Amino acid sequence: MRLDKYLKVSRLIKRRTVANEACDAGRVLVNDKVARASYDVKEGDVITLMLGSREIRAEVLSVQETVSKSDTAMLYKLLS
Repeated sequence: MRLDKYLKVSRLIKRRTVANEACDAGRVLVNDKVARASYDVKEGDVITLMLGSREIRAEVLSVQETVSKSDTAMLYKLLS
């Protein structure tokens, strides 16, 4: 699954266009490397989001196309 779509499905970022813009600006890292929106997310990847003054690190536990809002917590584990 594309990185921008994963960020939207997991609700780490609310809209896919915002996720795409964050990737283009270099504010999204995967395994400590700047990642493009087209990056193919795999289980075990560590995603770092630098949004304003906050930094969010999450490990990908599962990759699914659609998930209900209550089940999004099963897609990733917050590291910090």
